[in-house]
Amino acid sequence: MSILLDETTPVIVQGFTGKTGTFHAQEAIDYGTNVVGGVTPGKGGTTHLGKPVFNTVKEAVRETGAAASLVLVPPPFAADSIMEAADAGISFCVSITDGIPAQDMMHVKRYMRRYRYEKRMRLIGPNCAGVISPGKAMMGIMPGHIYAQGHIGIVGRSGTLGYEAASQMQELGIGVTTSVGIGGDPINGSSFRDILELFEQDPETHAVMMIGEIGGPQEAEAAQFAKENMSKPVVAYVAGLTAPKGRKMGHAGAIISAFGESAAEKVEILKEAGIAVAPSPAELGSTVAKVLAEKAA
Repeated sequence: MSILLDETTPVIVQGFTGKTGTFHAQEAIDYGTNVVGGVTPGKGGTTHLGKPVFNTVKEAVRETGAAASLVLVPPPFAADSIMEAADAGISFCVSITDGIPAQDMMHVKRYMRRYRYEKRMRLIGPNCAGVISPGKAMMGIMPGHIYAQGHIGIVGRSGTLGYEAASQMQELGIGVTTSVGIGGDPINGSSFRDILELFEQDPETHAVMMIGEIGGPQEAEAAQFAKENMSKPVVAYVAGLTAPKGRKMGHAGAIISAFGESAAEKVEILKEAGIAVAPSPAELGSTVAKVLAEKAA
């Protein structure tokens, strides 16, 4: 069983007819994702990639029954697109867009709180690789061929390291239930804790690989949640062991400003919670294999 997304989920693409939207929508369709249409204001009533195009998300939901939306909209307009999806009754949204201003995302987070929790749209991203349930469906920009079906959940802030983990595990004959890229931005829709909770509830996920980065408290919060609530093994890796304190690092804008935000401090917190930590990016797959072998013994 996959979390968030499977081959039956009806998906629309916002920014459908643009260059980026076209490319990744076609990749998703080719993978088997149930893409039922797309949204580009001003192009409603036309077709694109053999699917209907709508002016608004509300129209798309009404006509297609879409439950999920992939947002491939430029940064200045992406926040409005996410809020439009929430208003239209979309239950699951993946925003790939990099470069959405933090203030825009603060507005999105406040806006979504107007809905009761059980009716609130689940947002993954922005600035993320997206979500893939191997062999079933994907909403994102990841290379689908490196993901084998199996029983390990992946959740990470870094898209590239998520790919690396999936590729290494595939070489070792270890497959994935679902891989979720939560994004590297300081303000994102879903946290490590949110996704760990879903993996804990999924009977087909037997262990979880969590990939963190410097900056922010999410890894520490996830470690505490795992210690108190997870019955399944969690394997972790934290990027940025050599990053200097107080300096902005990389496109994610990660910055260490308090205790528990450097990579070394996060590794210490994770280990104290009983989580196995991979020593390097080259050992992501082998660390998962080792933990699985210990569990089986």
